[in-house]
Amino acid sequence: MKFLDRAKIFLKAGDGGNGCLSFRREKFIEYGGPDGGDGGRGGDVYFEGTNDLNTLIDYRYQQHFRAKRGENGGSSDCNGASGRDLILKVPVGTEILDEFEKNVIADVVEKGQRVLIAGGGTGGRGNSKFKSSVNQAPRRADDGEIGDGLWVWLQLKLIADAGLIGLPNAGKSTFLSATTRARPKIADYPFTTLTPQLGVVHIDDGEFILADIPGLIEGAHAGRGLGDKFLAHIERCAVLIHIIDITRNDVFQTYETVKKELESYNSKFSGKPEIIVLNKCDAIDLKVAASLRRKFSSEYTKKVFVVSSVNPGENIKIILRCVMSMKEMNGWKA
Repeated sequence: MKFLDRAKIFLKAGDGGNGCLSFRREKFIEYGGPDGGDGGRGGDVYFEGTNDLNTLIDYRYQQHFRAKRGENGGSSDCNGASGRDLILKVPVGTEILDEFEKNVIADVVEKGQRVLIAGGGTGGRGNSKFKSSVNQAPRRADDGEIGDGLWVWLQLKLIADAGLIGLPNAGKSTFLSATTRARPKIADYPFTTLTPQLGVVHIDDGEFILADIPGLIEGAHAGRGLGDKFLAHIERCAVLIHIIDITRNDVFQTYETVKKELESYNSKFSGKPEIIVLNKCDAIDLKVAASLRRKFSSEYTKKVFVVSSVNPGENIKIILRCVMSMKEMNGWKA
């Protein structure tokens, strides 16, 4: 299934049915009087979260959605039936924004959560509603109200507890496959990962969801490489795991480059808990790896680990336990 995390669609709630203008015409009833019923209410438009979807591809080829109109009122004080509501399923983690992408209308973060986006129009009143002591034969009936209509943007932000970040080919996908049952594409060239990937980590008696996004390069916030369009998927992550290829000559510059791109996208990233993972230690001398770890620890006040995702050892488990402890301490408040 093709991955799509943004879509613009038009929503139209149902219009209300018209009220009925009618008078009784029955034998032996001399003064029949008004008996026009009310129109039915138009259907509402809701979004509902589901775990059965992980993409917005359903909203690419159909972009207009309309709820049912309320039925008109009838004679004999028969009210029109209300229009059926329209319930649109979206993946958990979907934000609904206004047409200009400035305001978040709703945020669907739980399975079964249902939010009203467009309200149906109220049905018009029939002429029986206007009968009074001074007007016993009213010839007035109201039209139904127009239902809400609006364009909205859907923005999917994956629900994950921890997110993997780093330059292309740093080993993020290998780390994901080594710690979860996810099977992302792995190859020795950049931008192997083209869409976000999720996996569930089981460690000791706990578990958490780990997300891997396509690699960042310098200038990603300006559109270079795959740009920063996938960074929205780690905005909700409470912990960032920064994977760095330890075999590079510029490991410190590598770290600063990714950090700068994150902050250029959203300044809130600078305040997120972060774990630094120096990967591919099997490709260099262990003393050199240990020296780099000490330098990172002294330069940055963060937890630093040296690992090999290809040959996962005890350090991988320590990292996962560290993430779990952050989960218990912070309650995953992003």
